[in-house]
Amino acid sequence: MEQALRIWDNLKGYDIILASQSPRRVELLAGLGIAFRQEVIPNIDESYPQGLTPEEIVQHISRMKSAAYERLATEGRMVITADTIVVAQGEVLGKPKDKADAERMLGMLSGSEHRVLTAVTVLTAEGAHTFVDEALVQFAPLSAEEIDYYLEACRPYDKAGAYGIQEWVGYRAIERIEGSFYTVMGLPTAKLAKYLKTIKTLCRLISIIVTKKYML
Repeated sequence: MEQALRIWDNLKGYDIILASQSPRRVELLAGLGIAFRQEVIPNIDESYPQGLTPEEIVQHISRMKSAAYERLATEGRMVITADTIVVAQGEVLGKPKDKADAERMLGMLSGSEHRVLTAVTVLTAEGAHTFVDEALVQFAPLSAEEIDYYLEACRPYDKAGAYGIQEWVGYRAIERIEGSFYTVMGLPTAKLAKYLKTIKTLCRLISIIVTKKYML
């Protein structure tokens, strides 16, 4: 772990907060070797305006989550939020409302290809930056019995599209992925790592731009 911390020397001085109740995101951020703490504000509004594209929807929700933690973004702090959606047959699938909704979603995914988009927002005292990563996932056909088994065994009601790639349905149904496995899991680790490696430089640029704007 000490060696991992040296890799992230550029993050020294930051109190990093993962603002997410997702155990998968906790696991993935920890896997990068980044020192952080978790803080959760419950019941954040995840609704979005009509007429947005999937890319705009997932960014909007990630930013809404970030805005709820704005008071924490003081000097020397960094708040990371994220949101994941599934797009199947032109419909945006968030978390299922109940078992019937989860059955409907998995029925849509069965035997077809769908998109998974994860947006990440990194908030500091200098401002917020949001990026999106996308993966394509091909599902094998699932029987009604298999869907019922998965819902009873894993209860994926807290997951977009009613499934977790790291669970039974991932072993059974996923035939192909184009993109990052971790984007589907809920946090595009490679893209986030690339951003965090340059964050101090980017924050300085944002600060200069904001300062110049107010001087005009």
